[in-house]
Amino acid sequence: MENATSVTIQPSVGTVQSAGSRGVYPSSNTTYTLTAKGPGGTAEDIASVSVTAPAPTVAAAPVKKSLDELLSAETKDAFFDYDKSSLRADAKAALSSDATALKEIFQSFQGAKITVEGHCDERGSAEYNLALGDRRATEAKDYLVEFGVPASQLTTISYGKERPQCTDHNEECWQKNRRAHLSTTAGQPGGQQ
Repeated sequence: MENATSVTIQPSVGTVQSAGSRGVYPSSNTTYTLTAKGPGGTAEDIASVSVTAPAPTVAAAPVKKSLDELLSAETKDAFFDYDKSSLRADAKAALSSDATALKEIFQSFQGAKITVEGHCDERGSAEYNLALGDRRATEAKDYLVEFGVPASQLTTISYGKERPQCTDHNEECWQKNRRAHLSTTAGQPGGQQ
């Protein structure tokens, strides 16, 4: 209706301007009655709004982490003193925590094999460090087995000084390299390739 002096929308909206638009946001299907009044009389019209409930939200299935990802996230290195393969208190604490993590990981990855790597700092000959790394890996493996990790799922390897974590030439760096580290065995599902 042209020249309307008042316009109402019912239910619930009330008086609105006679020009322009007005948004409505009903929570269920609703039929609105629009009434326009002016010098020429009254006009009515209806408008129906259908409300469709949104589709239920389906939670995404959790993404299963790979064996490598779990091992990296859940385990810690065990560190050693210079020229030693005996476990320090902090190494024992790390390995007991690792044992708990490994038992949980093996529930998801039954039959997986984990390699206990022995590492050394750069000092000493390659041959000496390979033997020392082997003793460190064996000490760490034996400690994990004492805490209930199946020995059949653990292997050991020594990298000696060949795979340093840090390449600076100082005690802080060398300490980072004197470690036992857990890794997945190459070629197994979810393991390194």
